[in-house]
Amino acid sequence: MFKDNVSLSTLKATPFNRDNSEDVKDLLITAFKLMCTAKSMAETYEANRPICKYVHSTSRGHEAIQIATGLQLQSHDFVSPYYRDDSMMLAMGFTPKELMLQLLAKAADPFSGGRSYYCHPSSKDPLKPTIPHQSSATGMQVIPATGMAQGVKYLENAGLRDTKHAVVVCSLGDGSVTEGEVSEAFQFAVLHELPIIYLVQDNEWGISVSADEARTMDAYEYAAGFKGLERMRVDGSDFEASYEAMASAIAYVREQRKPILVHATVPLLGHHTSGVRKEWYRTTADLEKHSANDPLPKLYTRLIEMGATAETLSWIESQALQLVQEDFSVASQSADPSLESVQQHVFAPTPITEEAGTRTPANGSKVVMVDAALHAVEEIMRTYPEAIFYGQDVGGRLGGVFREAATLAGKFGDSRVYNTAIQEAYIIGSTVGLSAVGVKPIVEVQFADYIYPGFNQLVSEISKSCYLSNGKFPVQSLIRVPIGAYGGGGPYHSGSVETTLLSIKGIKIVYPSNAADMKGLMKAAFLDPNPVVMLEHKGLYWSKVPGTLDAMMIEPADDYVIPLGKANTVLEAATAQVEQGNSMCIITYGMGVYWAKAAAAKFEGSVTVIDLRTLFPLDEELIFETVRQHGKCLILTEEQMNNSFSQALAARVQQTCFKYLDAPVFTMGALDLPAVPLNMELEKVMLPNAEKVAAKIAEILGY
Repeated sequence: MFKDNVSLSTLKATPFNRDNSEDVKDLLITAFKLMCTAKSMAETYEANRPICKYVHSTSRGHEAIQIATGLQLQSHDFVSPYYRDDSMMLAMGFTPKELMLQLLAKAADPFSGGRSYYCHPSSKDPLKPTIPHQSSATGMQVIPATGMAQGVKYLENAGLRDTKHAVVVCSLGDGSVTEGEVSEAFQFAVLHELPIIYLVQDNEWGISVSADEARTMDAYEYAAGFKGLERMRVDGSDFEASYEAMASAIAYVREQRKPILVHATVPLLGHHTSGVRKEWYRTTADLEKHSANDPLPKLYTRLIEMGATAETLSWIESQALQLVQEDFSVASQSADPSLESVQQHVFAPTPITEEAGTRTPANGSKVVMVDAALHAVEEIMRTYPEAIFYGQDVGGRLGGVFREAATLAGKFGDSRVYNTAIQEAYIIGSTVGLSAVGVKPIVEVQFADYIYPGFNQLVSEISKSCYLSNGKFPVQSLIRVPIGAYGGGGPYHSGSVETTLLSIKGIKIVYPSNAADMKGLMKAAFLDPNPVVMLEHKGLYWSKVPGTLDAMMIEPADDYVIPLGKANTVLEAATAQVEQGNSMCIITYGMGVYWAKAAAAKFEGSVTVIDLRTLFPLDEELIFETVRQHGKCLILTEEQMNNSFSQALAARVQQTCFKYLDAPVFTMGALDLPAVPLNMELEKVMLPNAEKVAAKIAEILGY
């Protein structure tokens, strides 16, 4: 007979004393005060809709489970609340005024400085749990939160910090569990036994999508498929039951250091948001069913049973309303952000602002680019015990498909260098949580073509964290990405993705072309407190492509760094040719450096070649200065040209340097095809090469 293994909890809540003791009564009074406060806040916002003009959600109906959670978290814990969790915020000690300042997008908003929605907190208050930046992208918070648990475990096991058995709480709605990225997080959490609680608040709605329309199972049943993920069910509208469940879940994670999912059923009493009204899509019967499960009357009745008087509870309600009204008045009159602040905190300041160290040591040996990168990572890991390195196939068994991580796992152990599953979203997004707890991650996406599953995390979480947390949570994340075409790599291992990456504001993009730059930029990228994507051309890794031997260079010393945003002049035109107007410049990067140098050899003294090295930030000063000097310019790339970074750069050059130009700003790149074809002859036709570049140089010099 088939045994139903998803209908019963596997971990039972430990009941606390439900008698009428003063301790229990005091706890319930505290919860009642907080519930009344949350209710008054929701009603005040609704009554003042012209003032509360920004979209917001409130916790009406979810208060019991949220307060039960918030009251039991400690200052050394970490939490990822979601946009409906204002009751949890109150229970953790935040005031209505603090929440309202964000609601009204005021300058004094302690979370985002007026940049983000209500209940999108970020906090480093030492007296409260740490809260990194919270986005609105449904389900996307689960990977960063799991990354926090990954970091807590690493710091704990490595003896780098006494985490005091910290727990991470990740709040999410049941509807978001259908997101694929949630399953990536669950899989990683159970595989690595991470100390995290997934608190799922199930109100049976995802805006206007009902549970019946969206799923065949709820989160509790879904969790049964993740071997090792403990799970519980609880009536999230019953405060005592919720408190018991969360006490047991928190104790389990503190002691066992393993993950658990708590599935709390709750009513939805308010609107989805202030802009999506419940009466637009919910029936009267549905609204009445949810109202009958309101946690506030339930707690009121329980307190009366325990001997509290109606007068006392009425006084608590009136005091909560008075506090909310007073705080709302103060928040409403608070100043708006200064207009000058709009560009602040896009990036945190980096310590590497000048080239430093020894680029060419005496008696140094030449190395290929891939070894320069490997040695840079090894030196980083020796210096910084909080640094870890993970991604697909980078562990000890293989050391990367290009051997770019060879020997690292053997030298630093499997706790610091390890393989992941095929889950680019987790690889990228987990760095948000790791950075928030003080770990310094280096991660790898195996090929540039496979970075797209990680774009949700790169765009929604990583790129916005510093800006929307008002500078509190820049994400220190070094993401290595082998890129580029050569030798028949085919359509899914040869792509160039820099234009797509450069469309994301809030990340930095590095693209070295030789071993010395690789090492210096790798060190600077690691030390940068902001997210850096390091594009590494696999055709240059080993200098196997004809004409790329110059990518091998004497390896710089351990202390060598190159600041991001500084281009390099790798070939300079002769002064006489410049003075006679017989010169031009090529602005390029990556493989383009070698095509440009080979082509320039046919026009002795007439071509200056600039290697950008960093695509963002961009060394506009050197670019514009060089173009003004020569009056003729080619911007060369391996990417397809249409709507590309190179075309955008050409427009900026043309606009800034127009009166100095003797010819249009030319661009050159691959043919505008959807992919790089497998056949090597077709690949050659698609890509630029030295001969094609030489023909373009001749055309430009002819102006």
